[in-house]
Amino acid sequence: MAQKITRIAQLKTTNDFLGHAKKIKAELPFKETLASSGTSSLGESIKTATGFNIGNRFCILPMEGWDGTKNGLPTDHTKRRWHNFAISGAKLLWGCEAVAVRPDGRANPNQLIINSQNLPAFKELCKNLRNDHREKFGDDSDLVIGLQLTHSGRFAVPNEDRARKPWILYDHSILNDKFNLSKTHLPMTDDEIEKLIQDFIKAAQLAKEAGFQFVDIKHCHGYLGHEFLSAKTRKGKFGGSLHNRLRFLRSIVEGIKETSNIPVGVRLSAFDFIPFEKDKGNIGIPKTIESTYKEGFGVNGDGTHIDLTEVFELLEEFEKMGIEMVCITAGSPYYTPHITRPAIFPPSDGYLPPEDPLVGVARQIKVTAELKKKFPNMVIIGSAYSYLQEWLPNVAESVIDNGMADFIGLGRMVLSYPNMPEDILQGKPLVKGKICRTFSDCTTAPRSGMISGCFPLDAYYKKMPEAKTLKEIKKEVRL
Repeated sequence: MAQKITRIAQLKTTNDFLGHAKKIKAELPFKETLASSGTSSLGESIKTATGFNIGNRFCILPMEGWDGTKNGLPTDHTKRRWHNFAISGAKLLWGCEAVAVRPDGRANPNQLIINSQNLPAFKELCKNLRNDHREKFGDDSDLVIGLQLTHSGRFAVPNEDRARKPWILYDHSILNDKFNLSKTHLPMTDDEIEKLIQDFIKAAQLAKEAGFQFVDIKHCHGYLGHEFLSAKTRKGKFGGSLHNRLRFLRSIVEGIKETSNIPVGVRLSAFDFIPFEKDKGNIGIPKTIESTYKEGFGVNGDGTHIDLTEVFELLEEFEKMGIEMVCITAGSPYYTPHITRPAIFPPSDGYLPPEDPLVGVARQIKVTAELKKKFPNMVIIGSAYSYLQEWLPNVAESVIDNGMADFIGLGRMVLSYPNMPEDILQGKPLVKGKICRTFSDCTTAPRSGMISGCFPLDAYYKKMPEAKTLKEIKKEVRL
């Protein structure tokens, strides 16, 4: 039977929130009295070693909209989302969304693709971000914009038939069966990986030409870059030792330095639990295994406890490569969604949370703080703040005050409340009707082949026919 989880909206006072957090043993930084407008640490600029001057401590995280064309071009839906990111008040835009470096790497048939043919569209997107930001705030000199580059690997769904077309690095003891991978499906060859490396290098060149200031080589959420980190059982030069598992990223970074020389950041799943499954009550439980879990990263041998030993080694290698900015996340929305995006309401294909989501928020904040402490010269962006809802400003300001991260990363929160960073920085009360309540419709919709957006709270999406379809789907699969 599912545990009764207290909703954040029920926690009306500071004592309510802190008392609840203590009760569930969620250790969260918290500032009871926020700084007055213009004096908050959230509004402080930061200068990086690579020369970026970033105007405040809010970062917009990348989110796929499932709303591009079949050729990977942006639509009006895409442009509207990017416009909202530009006028949010955040001064660091971490790519706006994941962009595939070639067609077979798309996570959905409408994911954006960066190539020579699509370059003019990306130039326009980047130009519009700057123009929109400058028009609202008067200055874009302290706005930094990156582009997230990806290949979806095991979770590639590139074609309109929405059939999974996976590219894998090794046979996973759980995920192969979980996602019905054929016994005859072969991992990528070293030659295929070498070709993909060149695709990333070329994509970075195009990103720089389009006007982006850095690229993120995505290593999170179960996609291909992330799978390299756990490829311990793979034979050859791209598997086994951590040095070999990093050869893919190292080769891309070296190639970028020799060509475009655009700075490289990494969005990283710093830990990744064993895949979860539903119990009889639809609650998520870790998959039971008889031996050691060999495919984890940032996790111990049973797959359920964090072990940052290799993560520390990884960031040491990042520093050697000249990677300065790292955006921390965790797990995968495909098999550990409660780890990745703490929420009280799961997506349609998910499971009920096995813990109060505040525990998941605290987990990511703690790990991010440990990494920042260990690597003080790195620019560290944190994630998993949306579930805090009304209390996000209190936790966020405390995180920055105490040096637990350099940036507060916001994802789905800005789908429902695009200008939340601006309101917080100006000391305005949050608009309750805009606050994301983690209904997960922005995930359920694309899992059902529709565009992603905030259907419950954004009037733009609420009036679409997809909104009605989404309600019917949720009724059918209600957990």
